[in-house]
Amino acid sequence: QVQLVESGGGLVQAGGSLRLSCAASGGTFSKNVMGWFRQAPGKEREFVAAISWSGGITSYADSVKGRFTISRDNAKNTVYLQMNNLKPENTAVYYCARSSRFGIPREVREYEYWGQGTQVTVSS
Repeated sequence: QVQLVESGGGLVQAGGSLRLSCAASGGTFSKNVMGWFRQAPGKEREFVAAISWSGGITSYADSVKGRFTISRDNAKNTVYLQMNNLKPENTAVYYCARSSRFGIPREVREYEYWGQGTQVTVSS
C-alpha cells in the first residue's frame, strides 16, 4: 500500500521561502516519477513540478520556474520542493503524487497516488 505524507507547509511572508517534503512508503519509490501539484480555493488542481525516478530530469510550471526546485532522495524515499521568493498567489494546498507513467507527466490524471496535502499560505 502506497502512502505519501507531505510536511513543511505553513505561513510565510511574500518573498520568503519554504521547503516541502513528501515521505513515501510502500511500492518502489525509486522507480517512479514524483510530482508536486497545488490547489487554491475555488480552483482546479494544477501542476507545479515533477522529477524523474533518477532525479536527472525535472519539469516545472512556467509560473514557478527559477523560484521552485524539486529534488529527491531515493535512499530516504523522499521528494522535496524548495520554494523561494514566494508570492501571495502561491497560496494553496500542495500535494505530492506518484506516477508510473513514462516521461515526466504533468496532468493530474496521470498520477495514481496522492498525499493528503499541506497548506502553504503566503501573506502580502
